[in-house]
Amino acid sequence: MRWEIILAPQAVKDLRRLSARHRATVKEALEKHLRYEPQEVSRSRIKRLQGLTRPQYRLRVEEIRVYYDLSEPRVEVLAIVAKSSAAEWLAEEGVEE
Repeated sequence: MRWEIILAPQAVKDLRRLSARHRATVKEALEKHLRYEPQEVSRSRIKRLQGLTRPQYRLRVEEIRVYYDLSEPRVEVLAIVAKSSAAEWLAEEGVEE
């Protein structure tokens, strides 16, 4: 099944802030990992977040974290955050169960 990838306004801003190299890497990872199997959890790439209802998942792309929710047939990318800022972003924006 092919999923539609939607970028939230905040994710668009986050993507624009990245360098051209990182922006290309993130776009490639979104297409590769989220287009067909966004819920396929792996030890190194995709993680289902525990204790949160939003965001539901995290995609690791080098030193960047992509937080997203699923609602078939859509993947809604909520934010694209540097690893160093990820805990702070989750504390502010994450919604606990």
